[in-house]
Amino acid sequence: MLLDTFGRRAVDLRVSLTDRCNLRCTYCMPEQGLQWLAKPDLLTDEEIVRLVTVAVRDLGVQEVRFTGGEPLLRPGLVGIVQACAALDPRPELSLTTNGIGLARTAAALREAGLDRVNVSLDTLDPDTFHTLTRRHRHQDVLDGLAAAEAAGLTPVKLNAVLMRGVNEDEAPALLAWCLERGYELRFIEQMPLDAQHGWDRSSMITAEEILERLSARFDLTPEPSATRGAAPAERWLVDGGPGRVGVIASVTRPFCRACDRTRLTADGQVRDCLFATGETDLRTALRSGADDAELAARWRTAMWGKKAGAGIDSPEFHQPDRPMSAIGG
Repeated sequence: MLLDTFGRRAVDLRVSLTDRCNLRCTYCMPEQGLQWLAKPDLLTDEEIVRLVTVAVRDLGVQEVRFTGGEPLLRPGLVGIVQACAALDPRPELSLTTNGIGLARTAAALREAGLDRVNVSLDTLDPDTFHTLTRRHRHQDVLDGLAAAEAAGLTPVKLNAVLMRGVNEDEAPALLAWCLERGYELRFIEQMPLDAQHGWDRSSMITAEEILERLSARFDLTPEPSATRGAAPAERWLVDGGPGRVGVIASVTRPFCRACDRTRLTADGQVRDCLFATGETDLRTALRSGADDAELAARWRTAMWGKKAGAGIDSPEFHQPDRPMSAIGG
């Protein structure tokens, strides 16, 4: 198992397939983009499948989520999903995506074995979408959501980040829209993971603010905390249910005590935390001939030293050098 000194067990693996993205969201990266990883530095499809196999077979991982950058830009995505779905024991397989390209790939991903998707959508307004992402691709995301639903990649979950002065007033409308379509909405506090290192806590829309805006239109009933487990989202029943809404308050209500995640970057580095400032290199060991037992041992060691928490509120907190697009969601 992947244990740390605080007794937490990592059973949820986030696998970044690429650091590239076809959007330029203002809270993630600059308009001109970033310097992408060179192709030789990226894990190959076969290397990804091998490391996922080690994680599932030898280290007790039960859930695998593919992330980016934008994972739909990975040419071998369908084959990677298919190979991971054939593992024994079979992990739960999901994908976090901006939804662009999902309309043409949803059916193939479902057939390959993908169980569900999380799609990022911060606004219902095409102009606001362009302001946030610097791209005119709003309809592509909506089409991707519909295709995911039609393909059976359910429940379809939406992730939304509210930005002060941009889309902060859209929370109730986003929830109503999702409830009408059976999508599960999660609001996420903006985190200090932007490439520009321009995050400012004072400009962040907090969980409390989000809930105040939602409560002005809906009756929210907290779900029992026991049902949350290690999930990052606190959830509420909307108007008595069955619809739900979640809020991931990574900054103001950190959930580190129950964290069950381990992360693998697109260039083969293990990260024990989203906000980690250090990594453990599996790619070099893998390419130097390490067997699966050695890879598993290195992974266990990497997770054993995990800190008690991310420490965002600590004066000693330092934002990771890698932005979210290079770490994986």
